[in-house]
Amino acid sequence: MRYAYALTTAILLGGAATALSLNQSAGAQTAQNEPGTIQAVAPKAGAPMSFADLVARLQPAVVNISTTQRVKVNANPFAGTPFEMFGGGQGQSVTREAQSLGSGFIISADGYVVTNNHVISAGAQGAVVESITVTLSDGRDFKAKLIGHDAQSDLAVLKIDGTALPFVRFGDSGRARVGDWILAIGNPFGLGGTVTAGIISATHRVTGAGAYDRFIQTDASINRGNSGGPMFDLNGNVIGINSQILSPTGGNVGIGFAIPAEEAKPIIDKLMKGQTIARGYLGIGMQDLTKDLAAGFGLPSDRGTLVARVEPGQPAEKAGIRQGDVIVKVNGRDVTPEQTLSYIVANVTPGTRIPVELIRDGKRQTVTVTVGTRPPEEQLAQFDPNDQDGAQGDDGDDGSSAATAPTALLGIGVTPLTPQIARSIGVDPSIGGVVILGVNPSSDAAGKGLQRGDVIVSVNQQPVRTAAELSRAVAAAKAAGRKQVVLFVQRRNQGNYIPVGIAGN
Repeated sequence: MRYAYALTTAILLGGAATALSLNQSAGAQTAQNEPGTIQAVAPKAGAPMSFADLVARLQPAVVNISTTQRVKVNANPFAGTPFEMFGGGQGQSVTREAQSLGSGFIISADGYVVTNNHVISAGAQGAVVESITVTLSDGRDFKAKLIGHDAQSDLAVLKIDGTALPFVRFGDSGRARVGDWILAIGNPFGLGGTVTAGIISATHRVTGAGAYDRFIQTDASINRGNSGGPMFDLNGNVIGINSQILSPTGGNVGIGFAIPAEEAKPIIDKLMKGQTIARGYLGIGMQDLTKDLAAGFGLPSDRGTLVARVEPGQPAEKAGIRQGDVIVKVNGRDVTPEQTLSYIVANVTPGTRIPVELIRDGKRQTVTVTVGTRPPEEQLAQFDPNDQDGAQGDDGDDGSSAATAPTALLGIGVTPLTPQIARSIGVDPSIGGVVILGVNPSSDAAGKGLQRGDVIVSVNQQPVRTAAELSRAVAAAKAAGRKQVVLFVQRRNQGNYIPVGIAGN
């Protein structure tokens, strides 16, 4: 009934619009002829009356992928009870089969299969994948061999033994346009051979997934189990590999993402040859240049990435890049929200010397960097600049003691960072700065997430070591007409630049 009501409403609205155009036809015609008005044109080609012929041709090449995993479980029947000591024995390995983990598609007559890396990876901690099964649409099962996989791009290549198998080809995703029709075929929730249709909602969509973070967004239904399945254009070519959804419920809400073919195919070609995927690396912690940060630095907010940290001994440090630099161009390519710094650098061959244009203290300069090789993701995880784990003092002080030196313009209380405080909050005492003892909950500082135990290292790129230095730096910014200051804040082993509004502005 809910859909019937929605349909009725749509019809009524359509009728009202028609009546309006009839009553005001002269005015509507005049508006269409006004200079600058976008003219409606008849589409060159629309959706077919049916996708059935196309689906019948493509569906045999789309497969279901499942794995058999060995998982460590506790065989003690008394585990977790007061009688656990009587159970005897320790945990033992058992075999569990995971059903309909995901989708994939065949790209050659001799059985090469493409899917997502997360589809064929162990789902549980400590689990080991023992076998991978590929099931065709006609019901045939094949044991698959893992040829290669790459966690960063979330791609994997399998091989099954067969001849004259149905297969599909990659298309040119670079020509895909917002509004183009697409088809998605896969196995959502274990429902094999499900077909959905929709349009491309966006291209070059950045989701924060990492270095290879440029997706095709679609409103076609993409659900759990669609991962690894193909996104087809209406010519029957694969222009994307469905890999992610954005959903508060875990089900489709009309926002799905696919890895573009132009990004996937070069990686797949290397994996098929058994080659390792090597990516470029600078060795810096990156932070988006938000409007507030850009205003604090006096820069435009739609260009560049802020260097929040420089790793010792890595290519950026060797080239002279510093914390607080804003990198605006790499190897001749502008750094933008759609073309991120990590994306550009990752696509540079390690060992290549490239120019990096940056802004430092308001002045542009160019340095030459010899690009390194990106370490494994598990090694990089410890350097995540967006880690929000809090650091709390352990002395029970709520920020109201005599040791607190209030900074009214920011709404925080601070005290110098001592070796004892540094040990208690888990930071290196050599960084210097002042540690926050209390934050006014109604201040912008609280709204930006500052909390007790954070260390303020600098204000507008000027180091501060005492509460007085902090107060003077904020007062100077206010006198200069600034509405905010940019603090460099250290929380445990992570640091970020944070713009904080000045009270009274």
